[in-house]
Amino acid sequence: MSIDNQVDRGTEKKYEQLSPFELKDELIALADANMRKTAHVMINAGRGNPNWTSVVPREAFYLLGQFAVAEAKLDWDEFPGLAGMPQPAGIAGRLDEFLTAQTETDAVRLLRGAVEYGTATLGFDADAWVGELADAIHGDHYPVPDRMLTHIEQVVHAYLDLAMGGAPESGWDLFATEGGTAAMCYLFDSCVVNGMLAPGDRIAIMTPIFTPYLEIPQLERFHFDVLEIQASTTSADGMHTWQYPPSEIEKLADPSVKALFLVNPSNPPSVMLDSATLERITQIATKENPNLTIITDDVYGTFVEGFRSLMSVASANTIGVYSFSKYFGCTGWRLGVIAVAKDNIFDRRLANMPAADRDRLTARYSSIALEPEKLKFIDRMVADSRDVALNHTAGLSTPQQVQMALFSLADLLDKDLSHRKNCEAIIARRLTMLADALGVEAPRDPNAANYYVELDLMAWVKQHWSAEFAAWLESEHEPVDPVFRLAEQGSIVLLNGGGFDGPQWSVRVSLANLRQDSYAEIGRWLRQIMNEYHREFQDRSKTN
Repeated sequence: MSIDNQVDRGTEKKYEQLSPFELKDELIALADANMRKTAHVMINAGRGNPNWTSVVPREAFYLLGQFAVAEAKLDWDEFPGLAGMPQPAGIAGRLDEFLTAQTETDAVRLLRGAVEYGTATLGFDADAWVGELADAIHGDHYPVPDRMLTHIEQVVHAYLDLAMGGAPESGWDLFATEGGTAAMCYLFDSCVVNGMLAPGDRIAIMTPIFTPYLEIPQLERFHFDVLEIQASTTSADGMHTWQYPPSEIEKLADPSVKALFLVNPSNPPSVMLDSATLERITQIATKENPNLTIITDDVYGTFVEGFRSLMSVASANTIGVYSFSKYFGCTGWRLGVIAVAKDNIFDRRLANMPAADRDRLTARYSSIALEPEKLKFIDRMVADSRDVALNHTAGLSTPQQVQMALFSLADLLDKDLSHRKNCEAIIARRLTMLADALGVEAPRDPNAANYYVELDLMAWVKQHWSAEFAAWLESEHEPVDPVFRLAEQGSIVLLNGGGFDGPQWSVRVSLANLRQDSYAEIGRWLRQIMNEYHREFQDRSKTN
């Protein structure tokens, strides 16, 4: 195998300036060209879209949809192809009859369990609960309440309580959004509109991190002063633990730091904050920097046993974002939720703003509330998501909210934790395949979700070869060179870790989106390319 690059070093330097997700397109093109020449199958571990899908909640959704259509026809159907709307009176009994007539399946049992959970555990009226589900899945009304449907909000709240390490004593208010990415866009905008943040403010970002969280703060309308909190802790053997030394966390105690943004567990390392870091951040937010706004994206939290979110332990200062996309394999559904504790600093700060700021915001929201100054921050986010004027049409589509509820109920009713254990087992065997092919021991970190792994190639080189080889490699090649070679020679697409503000000579491997044997192939190609670098180093050393 030749190590001649199709892309020269100067071109690689230019590509290093791009987001990894933009660089990925060039790598795919190179991998595709190599695939046509060599008959290799392209292996794209660059994206985190899982290749599993949670089936039973989807089957329950489709079955509930059939019932809702029958209910609409029961309302009226005097014109061909048209019907009325599901009506709540007696609807719970009719659903029971409908389910009794079906073959007993997991989907039927989930729908029965959903009704029982809502009535017995959450205290819902049966007709009101089933009526909301039927009307929502039929999609015949705007979302009302626009922030989130009443019963579904309580179901998702119960799920988050289970998944995020416990709800605060006050509970959360929830806002259903078009995935976690929409949630983040709404959050950034509303924080600035409502004076939680101002353009030019100093914000802290815990790195490495999902690249949009590095890019959004640099946009002209924000232009935040970014302070990076770096996960620089290493183990005794020089390998990354992806935790944060106390000296980095102490930077948050400075009152000039107005906000903290993080992904927990992180992306790309996929490691959750340890308990000491959680406790110290909570202490800082409670006592030393009480106006600190914390925004945490916890999409990978469900992949770690005993996960605790800052939205649970530092709830008053934290705005939590959760997406259903990864755990349930539903990225195409666009299901996300924003959680804000009912007892929070944001509403208190709004109430205590200078008169000029209060007057400005009163004018902004005066068309949607008689007392706009009392409008909660989370409800302002809902209004801002539709430029206030279209607030009456705000909210996530009601069928999407039903699917969100069914995903939540599937986990709430899964007493054996079978879905979680199966997801963990899938990831664990892929990690083992990758580690075996690399010739290293699979890491055993209880804080790791292992949804992704970030491999620091330079640390690997120092551990398995020498510091001299590492220095030569760093001087003679660009940090993105390995991902170009993987694409050119092996038709393998990985993302460069430096683009996530991680170690420059690192690569991100998604353990979620490929079949098991692909990870052995990735490991073999990585070893082969690193071995060829080493042979090149030895050849150069002999001639010098």
